[in-house]
Amino acid sequence: MSATAMPSKPGRLQMGLALVGIGFGVATLFSGGSVLAGRDPGYVVFRPLLVYNTLMGLAYVAAGAVAWRSAGRGARAAGAIFVANLVVLGIIAWLYATGSAVAVDSLRAMTLRTGVWLALFAGLRWVGRTAPPVRRA
Repeated sequence: MSATAMPSKPGRLQMGLALVGIGFGVATLFSGGSVLAGRDPGYVVFRPLLVYNTLMGLAYVAAGAVAWRSAGRGARAAGAIFVANLVVLGIIAWLYATGSAVAVDSLRAMTLRTGVWLALFAGLRWVGRTAPPVRRA
């Protein structure tokens, strides 16, 4: 028997959380990419936020893929994304409050993104803590 433990297969909840992260990333890439390509979203676009969110779509997909393989590493990735989004949310909330060209729709969307990644972090952390221990041979 090998002294190295094989990782256990992901459970349904872990797979579901990973798929939410991947799906959210793909949707973010398509949405942001289409606006960058010229589609009018119907509100004032704060370009730095648009670029940030579109690039984060790649991070969302990567974090979802990591979460599929490891709930612990996925939780760390989701936590990092949550913190980054929370910082950006704080910045755009401040810009909005001071009258800068940030639409309320951008605040709502960033709040949604931040909340989704908080939920993914919490779910993956819970899965990582409740998963059966890996047995070593």
